[in-house]
Amino acid sequence: MPIILFDTLQRNLLYPFTYTRAMADIRVGIFTMRERWEKLSKHKVYVLTEPYLQTVYGDLPDGEKIFVNASVFAGEDLTALVMNLQLNEAIVRDGEVVAGVLSGDDGWSTGAVVPEKFSKCFSYDLPLKKLVYPWHIFQLNDELIRSDFALITSNRLQQPAANMIGWTAPENIFIEDGAVISHCFINASEGPVYLGKNTVVMEGCTIRGPFAAGEGSVLKMGARVYGATTVGPYCTAGGEIKNAVMMGYSNKAHGGYLGDAVIGEWCNLGAGTSNSNVRNDASVVYMNKGQKNSVAVGLKCGLLMGDYSRSAVNTSFNTGTFAGIASNIFGQGFAPKHLPNFTWGYAQRYHFDKAIEHIANWKKLKQHDLTPADIQVLEHLYKQTI
Repeated sequence: MPIILFDTLQRNLLYPFTYTRAMADIRVGIFTMRERWEKLSKHKVYVLTEPYLQTVYGDLPDGEKIFVNASVFAGEDLTALVMNLQLNEAIVRDGEVVAGVLSGDDGWSTGAVVPEKFSKCFSYDLPLKKLVYPWHIFQLNDELIRSDFALITSNRLQQPAANMIGWTAPENIFIEDGAVISHCFINASEGPVYLGKNTVVMEGCTIRGPFAAGEGSVLKMGARVYGATTVGPYCTAGGEIKNAVMMGYSNKAHGGYLGDAVIGEWCNLGAGTSNSNVRNDASVVYMNKGQKNSVAVGLKCGLLMGDYSRSAVNTSFNTGTFAGIASNIFGQGFAPKHLPNFTWGYAQRYHFDKAIEHIANWKKLKQHDLTPADIQVLEHLYKQTI
């Protein structure tokens, strides 16, 4: 039976990363939410999201389907319960559907999967891990790298590695086929290290687990990487990185510090770009501080950057900076702590045609094209941006 990961209103709290993707495609740890459900359930996973994004994800299959709340992290016990549900049964928590089985072939929307749709609901009282705010991506990354590492390496043999001098706890290091590793230092004594297929780790890199490098990613010479960091598929990373997630196809290729941060896809941080991750008074970091909906993040939070955004050389981002999608960020002094979608410089608005041209150029650098569906999503968001 196919699984449908459905978005809820929760997605509105996960901006800037859910502007251009469903919650199912947010990466935390080694996997995205969708990849983890596929791995544990051994079933194909489809996505139900907002109408303007649904064209990217395609139609849902016919017949009976298992609907799963996309903000919920898959785990072995929960997955087993979900896969044993019968038609019109659901698992609920705090008045919200965690998962349930329904039939029907059309008319589905993100607000349609509610407890009232089911004839039998079971309350789920065990611990339940959910993705609520965007900073949870880096705050939960340590735990998820560890559990994903156990899942992806279970009962598998890895590629033998040469040049293991200077490695600590090599039994906690897993290397996929095609990875190229030059003389480097890896310490996996405090957390596992996963190097995905065709990754490249250049000379002089120092890596401390937990750490995950996605397929085709590159660590430049002398990169200094602390846990808990994920460098997603086809990213290029250099300089100093700590407790950060780069979701995929993005670059931080040069010096500068990135810490307690999340970078979306198709982003580029210019040489010397750094973020602060701790306030100078060591007090709690708030998002939207002083506003009605201000939320305490914790003592550490750096940069949250949406897809397709770029920073100029030596850009300085303050603690707890929110940068929207498709922005070209440059200017004197610290960047503003809130940069709307389609920002040009620090305060002007990107012309849409130029934004599309520049995004297409960046995608071509990694042998990808900007599709008509991508442009349609970006045009919708541009019209929504004030």
